[in-house]
Amino acid sequence: MTWNPTCDFECQTPSIEFRMEPNPNYNLEERLLNYAGEIVELCNVPYTTYAAQHVSRQLLRSGTSPLANHGEAESSESTKDFIHKLSLSLKELRESNRWLLLLQKTNVIPNAPAFPHLLDETDQLIRIFVSSIKTAKKRL
Repeated sequence: MTWNPTCDFECQTPSIEFRMEPNPNYNLEERLLNYAGEIVELCNVPYTTYAAQHVSRQLLRSGTSPLANHGEAESSESTKDFIHKLSLSLKELRESNRWLLLLQKTNVIPNAPAFPHLLDETDQLIRIFVSSIKTAKKRL
């Protein structure tokens, strides 16, 4: 079995292979999937103003991209490729953070209860990706 740098819960010994029950707080793929799902739900409303449509489309693009880029990183061909693909996820998360802050400040999408949670989750995911990229760079 090859080591996959983003796989959180697979372990192997010479004679036994087992899979631990994942904790959802530490399963990055699950967190990214939930995050993208919440972004889709937030943006999947027929907004009537041009500004709300524009920002929700931008947020939809940047907020769902980290999930796909993380999947690409899992199939990376080298450490440099892995770092590059994680960096793309980080870039998109930072962009999503800006769009969420803009929506919150302008109240373009009124009464959106998901903002505090999404802002917090975006911040946590950014920290995870920054840390992962730093670790991968040390291994170069």
